[in-house]
Amino acid sequence: MICKLIGVPLQDGASQLGCEMGPSALRVAGLAGTLESLGHDVRDLGNVSVGAAMVMPHANQAIRNLGPVAAWTELLAEVAYRESDEGMPIFMGGDHALSAGTVAGVSRRAAEEGKPLFVLWLDAHTDLHSLQSTQSGNLHGVPVAYFTGRPGFEGYFPPLAAPVDGANVCMIGIRSVDPAERAALEETQITVHDMRTIDEHGVAALLRNFLERVSAAGGRLHVSLDVDFLEPSVAPAVGTTVPGGATFREAHLVMEMLHDSGLVTSLDLVELNPFLDERGRTALLLVDLTASLLGRKVLDRPTRSY
Repeated sequence: MICKLIGVPLQDGASQLGCEMGPSALRVAGLAGTLESLGHDVRDLGNVSVGAAMVMPHANQAIRNLGPVAAWTELLAEVAYRESDEGMPIFMGGDHALSAGTVAGVSRRAAEEGKPLFVLWLDAHTDLHSLQSTQSGNLHGVPVAYFTGRPGFEGYFPPLAAPVDGANVCMIGIRSVDPAERAALEETQITVHDMRTIDEHGVAALLRNFLERVSAAGGRLHVSLDVDFLEPSVAPAVGTTVPGGATFREAHLVMEMLHDSGLVTSLDLVELNPFLDERGRTALLLVDLTASLLGRKVLDRPTRSY
């Protein structure tokens, strides 16, 4: 498989600085070499960047960096559309605001191919705020609302070529939802599996049901993996830690099942903040998880000393 590594040094959507170093950390942790060892054709396309952004006033005074995030969204939608034509683009973030653009771009590609786009959202948060409802003003909390076509982004974010049907979005690992997001969820058909659901039913059964739907529809599948999907004790390098996340084995099981399905066509790796890491352990874990997604088996995992 052709794997395209695309660095997205975006940190304008988060309150804590450091995510712009995420792409470099993943490169230093050996992402390219690891995927090459699995037989993939890896092409590092470097980092994308935006120029000076417009100032965008908004009635919600809490919002920060609206102009820069809108500019990143427009750029990434074009990059994702272009690079999803061949091979698997892997977007190395950067905060989760980047998914507003990456998902918009791959959804446009899917629509042109006559296929539905499905999104697997691995995260502690739903990121379903509108520009009006966010109280923190951090725009890494809005991408799902944007790419599913919810109102309030007109005149700020670029128009969507192909909004994602909420019924095609599955969230796993959720354990922090604001009241405004809870109300928004009730208006959508998004599938939400919080950590209690995982505890009761097991992540394998929940994911298997979703993958069967993707397969039956002949759809493309975009996976968006936020570091805070994971238990903070195994992945500390994130500014939005929420206790009780996925374990090391649960996360690898998800990735192994995704590989077995053969359905994944694009991937986000987001919210890695190397400034908060411990000797690179979170970056190394993300590399290992990506390797599981792209074919590494349990018995093939190398011994590593930290």
